[in-house]
Amino acid sequence: MKIQGTTILSVRHKGKVAIGGDGQVTIGETAVKHKSRKVQRLADFKVVVGFAGAAADALSLMERFEAKLKDFQGNMPKAATELAKEWRTDRTLRRLESLLAVVDKDDSLLIAGSGEVIRPDDGIIGLGSGGQYAVAAARALAKHSSLSAKEIVEEALRITSEICIYTNDQITVEEV
Repeated sequence: MKIQGTTILSVRHKGKVAIGGDGQVTIGETAVKHKSRKVQRLADFKVVVGFAGAAADALSLMERFEAKLKDFQGNMPKAATELAKEWRTDRTLRRLESLLAVVDKDDSLLIAGSGEVIRPDDGIIGLGSGGQYAVAAARALAKHSSLSAKEIVEEALRITSEICIYTNDQITVEEV
């Protein structure tokens, strides 16, 4: 059975960054959990990670990312690059199926297992089943409203929950 059903959204707007996720976990066509937490703080709460994909894989990757942050004294871009290299080249890690969105006060990065570390031009990252719906909503809200980064994440995820069957409105948002 394929496990899916995540939407993660990060928005950097007006000097603030927020990252949030919905709470739905789906196996096949069945929602099996409604209040999952897919956004977590790391590195003494200075870095926030959101994940999409297999939860066990994502948790393993988050542990490795946190270790890399310690190895590189909190330098998030360097830690992300080193994790991506290891993820791509290590025989066991290569099989992990997940994506990570990581944010701190200075950077917003998408980390993928094929070696990518991507810093979006507009500071908006969307992952998971509803990720692109959330990005579209966030871009419109950022351009045409006076909402804060946190409010944009919340509203864009609510909009996504009305469109994407793998996204619900049980939203968790963290702000850096």
